[in-house]
This record gives sequence, C-alpha cells and structure tokens, in this order.
Amino acid sequence: MPFKSGTREQRMLTRTIPASGEALPVIGCGTWRGFDVGSDAGARARLAEVLKVLFAAGGTVIDSSPMYGTAEGVVGALLTSMDPHAKAFVATKVWTQGRAAGVAQMEHSLELLQRPRLELMQIHNLVDWRTQLDTLRTWQAEGRVRYIGITHYTAGAHADLEAVIRAERLDFVQLNYSLEDRAAEQRLLPLAAERGVAVLVNRPLGGGSLARALRGRPLPGWAADIGCTSWTQVLLKFVISHPAVTCVIPGTGDPAHMADNVRAGLAPLPDPTLRTRIAAEWP
Repeated sequence: MPFKSGTREQRMLTRTIPASGEALPVIGCGTWRGFDVGSDAGARARLAEVLKVLFAAGGTVIDSSPMYGTAEGVVGALLTSMDPHAKAFVATKVWTQGRAAGVAQMEHSLELLQRPRLELMQIHNLVDWRTQLDTLRTWQAEGRVRYIGITHYTAGAHADLEAVIRAERLDFVQLNYSLEDRAAEQRLLPLAAERGVAVLVNRPLGGGSLARALRGRPLPGWAADIGCTSWTQVLLKFVISHPAVTCVIPGTGDPAHMADNVRAGLAPLPDPTLRTRIAAEWP
C-alpha cells in the first residue's frame, strides 16, 4: 500500500527472500517489551495503532517469541480483532530444550497467535538448535511454517551463527546489526548473501543507545538527500542499505515511533559513499 511522503505517494521498499523470490517489506515491528502488556485494554488499543501504521505504510513483518512475556498473545488478539491476518508476515521462535518441549511450545505459539500456520519459525538464540531444526524441517514439509531460521542478538554468538549457516540450509537468520554494532558486516552478512539466506536485523537502533547519543544533534544536510527527517530514519536506512539485509525489526509500542520507523523504508537509500559518511558520524 502506498503512503504519502510530502506531496508524493511512495511505496515501502522491498527485498527478496532468496529461498522463494517473495518480496518482503524492509521495515517490520519487533514486539520485545513493547507488546508485553497483558490484558491492559488501553495499552492494547495503542498497540493496535502501531500495527495500523505498519500496515498502512506497506509493512508486514511482526516478530515475537515465547520469551517476550504476553507479546504473542497480544499480537494474536490484535490481528484477529483488526482482521488483518492476511496482511501480516508473522514470525516467532522456539526457545526450549528437547523435541517434545519444542513441539509443545510451538503449538502454544500457534494458539496464542491465532493462526493455523506461521510465515517464519526461528530457533531463538540457537537453544538446542539441532533438535529444534529437525522439528522445524518437519513442520515446514507439512506446511505448518513457510520459512525456518535461527537467531541471536549478540556479536559474541556470530561464530556459532556462522557455523550453522555453513552447515545447514536455512531460509532466514536474525542477527544484531546497527551503526554502533557492525560486526555482522565482517562475515555474517556476506555469508548470508552467499548462502541465499534472508536477514532480519534486530537491535537496528543499537538498543536505543544510538538515538540517545544523537538526541538534540542537528541532522546533517545530506540527510535530506535520502529523505530523512530524523536520526532514527538515518540509522535505519544505514542498516537497510546493506545489500544482504532483508528487513529490520525495531521494537516499539508507540504509534509515533512506528510512523517514524516506516519512513525509513522509502527510497532513496544511502549509496556506499554515503554509508561511509554516515559511519563517520558515530565515533
């Protein structure tokens, strides 16, 4: 769906999922903390607005996990009440030891998310990944999940992610990457491109520390050249502009923050020269 930027209507950029050729919008929504609101009606109404902003801008990806408290159940209830299940690319994770426990947890996630199947199931932080990957392959063959993948959120786990990507056929990897945390550029992002693995980026804003460090600092003149009206958009466009990145999933429970985020999904993106200049803004 197009949305207005200035006087023009623009569509959110997409990237191709290598495993299928499917186009995926480059901005999604993470649900850690922000969607862990339980049955609070006021908080849920605010989160419904977050999702409306995401969908109106052409975004589809919503990422959750059993370790995010009540987030899965909140997402499922909101999608059902808003009736946009068909619009959403819902991703969650399995985060437990053992085959039986993994199956039970994934079944529970389907119930909470109120969906007969999921777009993406990931092994959270590589917990018991060999056992869970075997189950994920079975579920994928049965059509219960469309894509399968692995995740981690720290640079210290990149060597482990690399080893699994080299050894196994995967559809997705979710990893940490931001202007202040560029370790993924060294080996993981090139490897994902080489192996045809789509990349979801968590912590693209550096867990909020980047935005705090830049608060009050005027935007450089070149920000307007790539359509940015905030530092958040600059930070997200820097991540998206890496050719191996498929989608970023900054977490938010604030409709205004979601509106800011989705604007980063509009063209143009920084070219390599501007990426170097942006990197220079972070000491």
